[in-house]
Amino acid sequence: MGKQKPVQIIGVPMDLGQSRRGVDMGPSAVRYAGLLERIRRLGFAVEDLGNVEVSVRDTLPAEGGLAYLPSIVHTCNLVAEQGRQSIADGKMPVFLGGDHSIAMGTVAGVQAGESVGVIWVDAHGDCNTPETSPSGNIHGMPLAALMGFGWEEMINVGGPGAKLRPEDVVMIGVRDLDPGEKTFLRQQGVTVFTMREIDERGIGQVAREALSRLPHGRLHVSLDMDVLDPWEAPGVGTPVPGGLTYREAHLLMELLCDDGRVASLDVVEINPILDYHNRTAERAVDLVASLLGQSIL
Repeated sequence: MGKQKPVQIIGVPMDLGQSRRGVDMGPSAVRYAGLLERIRRLGFAVEDLGNVEVSVRDTLPAEGGLAYLPSIVHTCNLVAEQGRQSIADGKMPVFLGGDHSIAMGTVAGVQAGESVGVIWVDAHGDCNTPETSPSGNIHGMPLAALMGFGWEEMINVGGPGAKLRPEDVVMIGVRDLDPGEKTFLRQQGVTVFTMREIDERGIGQVAREALSRLPHGRLHVSLDMDVLDPWEAPGVGTPVPGGLTYREAHLLMELLCDDGRVASLDVVEINPILDYHNRTAERAVDLVASLLGQSIL
């Protein structure tokens, strides 16, 4: 990663953005898989800041969805504050989710007053609005909220207004979009590399083009583990067949590392309840290591 900035681990054990339980245990699963020791072996100073405050789901209204919005916003604001502090201190924050709604806080925080490019690595679009969402689950809305669409409370996480322009975002690995998301992405002009592009052109070419479309000084990677094929990463709440292979995901991380601009990362949607022998968390640790510079030779 170039300057070898110290790494800070920040857990966000939130499962309020979706209906399926279990992703609140994701940060523990990744820690158990040896994340800190793996990062230390790469020569980084690393500090685990523990977990930010998250409301216990069983203490909240049973209907979920919109009823969880105040708690999600509260946690995302805490995440944004921690991300801002990490960047200000010259650290590289690595956020461990939790569901993907935490990205409203991670991206808002790591901006630190300047434009940041976002590489959204995900099987899904996560750009529904309350009007287009088939489920009403907030983990399907964070990218739209970051671009200024959705409930006002979500848009204003970490500060008033949109945090991203469409040209600040590149999506990689997408293969499952709701009808409203397809319309949204076309209308906004977001760069989307679906699995078809990856199949036709290869992950190397896709990664290089993605990086070329983001002329920002700093990049944030938002890695949803369901971007991998379920055979590789079974412990996710919304698996979609036909995803990235283990090796394709590694090469993507290696090329992002080579670029030298990645300054922050979130890893989300690991559900240990659905996993086999913590396999998905171990895959996540492998990918974080590749992003931080682990190489074959």
